[in-house]
Amino acid sequence: MLLLQIGDTLNQAADTLQQALPQNSVIAAEQKVNILSLLIKGGWVMLPIALLLFLGIYIFFERYFTIRKAARYEANLTMQIKQYVLAGNLDGAIALCRNSATPIGRMLQKGLLRIGKPIKDIEGAIENQGKLEVSKLEKNISILGIIAGIAPMLGFIGTIIGVITIFYDISATGEYSIDTVSSGLYQKMITSAAGLFIGILAYIGHHILTMMVDKVILQMETDSIDFIDLLEEPTK
Repeated sequence: MLLLQIGDTLNQAADTLQQALPQNSVIAAEQKVNILSLLIKGGWVMLPIALLLFLGIYIFFERYFTIRKAARYEANLTMQIKQYVLAGNLDGAIALCRNSATPIGRMLQKGLLRIGKPIKDIEGAIENQGKLEVSKLEKNISILGIIAGIAPMLGFIGTIIGVITIFYDISATGEYSIDTVSSGLYQKMITSAAGLFIGILAYIGHHILTMMVDKVILQMETDSIDFIDLLEEPTK
């Protein structure tokens, strides 16, 4: 009898598990749908927040690949230029800089075109070209900083609108229940979370690109100093 009871208990447990598995799958599917629908419940404030997200992603990757290309360092460039200059082949050195298609190459090319003039003039030409190259690298990076500040503010606006919605529904219905305040709470929490999340991403992206630009600037300054020393070397 005891064995029969144990067998019946196991069979009932197996049936319960079989019935529970499909239900759990349905619950999981509903939760996935709810996650997507929550974003819609954030209201119209989610539209500008979404635009900031796409704008930030575009700017980050566009600048990332541009700066990465500019950071491509050719170790033999300065050495080859030195060989051309010492051999008196300025045209070959200028062509080499032009073919490098890098910020440092364009800076050195500007200096080579000024050879024969005082060193101060050459340094000024290289410095001005360097400022222009840095300006190109930093293009639109500041927009990420703006997004990092605006996105949380938009989330805060959504929070205020959600609170207003809650009190309006309560005053309109005269009831204080979960159904009455749920829509306002959805908008309040979703917009706040979305704004903070996008703001954090933009903040991180801004600092990553800034560090990359600083690294390129350091290399440009090092190579320009080596180039000026190269021009002064024959006169020593």
